[in-house]
Amino acid sequence: MIMAVVLFIAGLGLFKFMQIRAGMAMGEMFAPPPAAVSTLVAKPQTWQPVLSAVGSLKAVNGVVVSTDLAGIVTEIAFESGTPAKKGDLLVKLDTRQEQAQLVQAQAKLDWAKLNLDRQKDLYAKKTVAQSDYDAAVTEYRQDEAAVDNAKALVARKTITAPFDGLLGIRQVNLGQYINVGASIVPLQSLDPIYVDFSIPQQQLVQVAVGKKIRLKASGIEGKEFEGEITSIDSLVDLATRNVTVEATVKNSEATLRPGMFANVEVLLPQQEGVISIPSTAINYAPYGNSVFIVKESKGDDGKPKMDKAGKPVKIVEEQFIKTGASRGDQVSVLSGVKEGDEVVTSGVFKLRAKAPVNVNNVVQPGNDPNPKPPDT
Repeated sequence: MIMAVVLFIAGLGLFKFMQIRAGMAMGEMFAPPPAAVSTLVAKPQTWQPVLSAVGSLKAVNGVVVSTDLAGIVTEIAFESGTPAKKGDLLVKLDTRQEQAQLVQAQAKLDWAKLNLDRQKDLYAKKTVAQSDYDAAVTEYRQDEAAVDNAKALVARKTITAPFDGLLGIRQVNLGQYINVGASIVPLQSLDPIYVDFSIPQQQLVQVAVGKKIRLKASGIEGKEFEGEITSIDSLVDLATRNVTVEATVKNSEATLRPGMFANVEVLLPQQEGVISIPSTAINYAPYGNSVFIVKESKGDDGKPKMDKAGKPVKIVEEQFIKTGASRGDQVSVLSGVKEGDEVVTSGVFKLRAKAPVNVNNVVQPGNDPNPKPPDT
């Protein structure tokens, strides 16, 4: 009986062993194929860190030309949207009344001059009193001031460009009566042009007058403008804790216009030896960001495993990383990836630790520091 029981137990154990072995063989037979991924070998490169902000453009000099006297428009000497030089005539108002007053004042001045010369001669001959001569001098000066006043009134009704710039759309018509302060035409000085943008107070130590900036404006595709910081506001906004920074940008072709918004990048000192990877390589998760690094699978004897074609079997290992600044498609890695690591750049979402992979780098994801998407 004892021998029978022993033989039964041994047979049962052998049956279970064969069953488990068959199950493992079936598992290997139906194991999922290696996942197709693309990879990139990490290497150090020069990194240009930037501070990014959204700014608004404004003219160095910009006004809406107006008049400080009421009158009827008798001449318009400009076309809308044309350049103007300082002193160019823009608009003339009716000055017939002022011209008549000027003629009258000039006639009185001429008479006062004759009288003054006569009194001067008589005073030299001691034939008139000092008071008569002083009265003639005073009259002459009063009439001279009256002439200057009449000339000033005529000049104030002749509106000229106060500085070089580009005229906007005309806002008056010939023969129109305009009141004091009425708008005539906008005038903007466009080269150079200012851009104002705000940065958090924590980044204030990274900016200074003279630092270079890059600027891109919406609607102006494929063009980048350069400038430099020319002033930093002395106050920090109490509501936002931001500081306003002003930069001057060259605009020789008058492409940029006041009122546009623009993406501004303040260029910081270049960094050497920075490891960067495409953003598609990063597996973002609440518990930490990670990447998958490709390595050769090894057996218990420490030798690389080979597939049926005689090639080394490649697997992936998950590595947690600390990321830094980004530029375009690239993200800098502060720790977790070293030079020479083969990092998976696409197909990350379907991987797990120790999963076999098949590397295919025919198609690579975007890895451009300055991408230019076609639809933006």
